[in-house]
Amino acid sequence: MQPAAGAPVMAAPLDYEIYGDNLQVARIRMKPGQELYAEAGKMVYKQTPIEWDTRMSGNTMGEKIWGALKRKVMGESLFLTYFRANAPGEVGFAGDYPGRIQAFSLGAGQSILVQRDSFLCAQSSVTLNIAFTQRLGAGFFGGEGFILEKLTGPGTAFIHAGGDHIEFTLAPGEALQVDTGCVVAFEEGVAYDIQFVGSIKRSLFGGEGFFLATLTGPGKVIIQSMTLEKLRRQLVVHTGGGDERQGLGAITNLLGSDD
Repeated sequence: MQPAAGAPVMAAPLDYEIYGDNLQVARIRMKPGQELYAEAGKMVYKQTPIEWDTRMSGNTMGEKIWGALKRKVMGESLFLTYFRANAPGEVGFAGDYPGRIQAFSLGAGQSILVQRDSFLCAQSSVTLNIAFTQRLGAGFFGGEGFILEKLTGPGTAFIHAGGDHIEFTLAPGEALQVDTGCVVAFEEGVAYDIQFVGSIKRSLFGGEGFFLATLTGPGKVIIQSMTLEKLRRQLVVHTGGGDERQGLGAITNLLGSDD
């Protein structure tokens, strides 16, 4: 997402390539003096000119503890891993499950709201913070709770989410209704709310639940075709293998044998 006309000057551009299809890797070629930070455990590889260090963000102990607590609420780890280039070198990052990587080029003060657990890495000039949904309904019924992550520029930031991604540019007042767990990211000017789908029958038998997220423009919205929760449900369904007798065996074990 590019900043609107008249936006402040961007940070120094980052040389990167998003490689692959549904198991993507962000390949970032760093210049001397450039620094990135990443969610712990997201690095796939690095070349030797790239130094790394794991630490809490913040300048004082109080800031570090508060930052760690906020990160825990966001579903992230307590620590961040920092990467600094002393000479030209490359480092690669990837998500934990099949999906795609999305890059955002943010101007100074420009923000994007993204789903919790999605942060991958960013230039050190980008601020990662916690954000709350503005309405109680969105928090209780939104599938993702009250918590969102807020990325603020200047700089380039990367997130990871499931399946394929679809991007919409909403005009002022234009609305898009989305399965609550499928919202990946949206610009700060987009209004976000949760609404009842309007029919008990549709809710019970339509397979979509009772609520949908409604996003109203102006601004850009990104949604995902596969949520982590859906992937987990499918894995549970298929982990029993091909033996259909396993379900009967489980019932027999519960009730006890006739011996």
